[in-house]
Amino acid sequence: MRMLINVPETVVADALRGIAAAHPELTVDVENRVVVRRDAPVAGKVALVSGGGSGHEPLHAGFVGPGMLSAACPGEVFTSPVPDQMVRAAAAVDSGEGVLFVVKNYTGDVLNFEMAAELADEEGVRVAQVLVDDDIAVSDSLYTAGRRGTGATLFVEKIAGAAADEGAPLDRVAALARRVNESSRSFGVALSSVTTPAKGSPTFDLPAGELELGVGIHGEPGRERRAMMTSGEIADYAVNAVLDDLRPGGPVLVLVNGMGSTPLLELYGFNAEVQRVLAERGVVAARTLVGNYVTSLDMAGCSVTLCQADEELVRLWDAPVQTPALRWGR
Repeated sequence: MRMLINVPETVVADALRGIAAAHPELTVDVENRVVVRRDAPVAGKVALVSGGGSGHEPLHAGFVGPGMLSAACPGEVFTSPVPDQMVRAAAAVDSGEGVLFVVKNYTGDVLNFEMAAELADEEGVRVAQVLVDDDIAVSDSLYTAGRRGTGATLFVEKIAGAAADEGAPLDRVAALARRVNESSRSFGVALSSVTTPAKGSPTFDLPAGELELGVGIHGEPGRERRAMMTSGEIADYAVNAVLDDLRPGGPVLVLVNGMGSTPLLELYGFNAEVQRVLAERGVVAARTLVGNYVTSLDMAGCSVTLCQADEELVRLWDAPVQTPALRWGR
């Protein structure tokens, strides 16, 4: 095992200490595992809280800041955060306008966020929830009942965060978040396995010369194994699978996402193929984001997320955002 760590037991805490040192605009509670924008609570603004297992960085702590999340709750690697984290985060960011929980569809996350919503309500914090379940590769998996939550989480957090910054009420922010999720589909591909610090070796066997079509962000199995394909062949398969399920009637937002170990040189080349397939299908890419945003530790591979976007969603996507991992405008 070659990892830039001290010991597996302190990986998350060490990373949080590093985030705190690099980003003084955030308040990082290392002991209680909560990351909050320093100016929270913001008067008159709905707050957004999300979280999940660590190992998917910059999701979610890297998306805390103006125009996106108010707070994030990192769990242990590939392990849901606990309700106490979520309740503490909600209390820290609630201005009285309510809190939206953005929850990826994994069983532990769903159960813990539901419990946290009930506890927060008992403490007088009004909470709404949106479930992200955009991954079309499989209908059920090792971690979920129903589709997994993946790349659309970024679209949900950005667009709902922009609406909250504009002063939209909680029911409006929640409705927008649900609309973004319903308008989004994703598909992932693994070129290598993933290695967790605790295990120290690949979590699944992917022989040399093969890839996994439809892999999950924890290394869950996908649809099938195939011999290695070219970038263009992977784009043909992944983008067509997404389009056949989404059936967009207008322009789309595009996320070409790296799984953690795929360099930008390859991701931009893959994006060229993604754009080719979209053009062949007559689909206009209104905006495109390329990079490592919803990752799986050291997995090599990529995912494609498309969100059917009208003028309102594009406007909210373009709205200013200032987080460690996503910055434009202002």
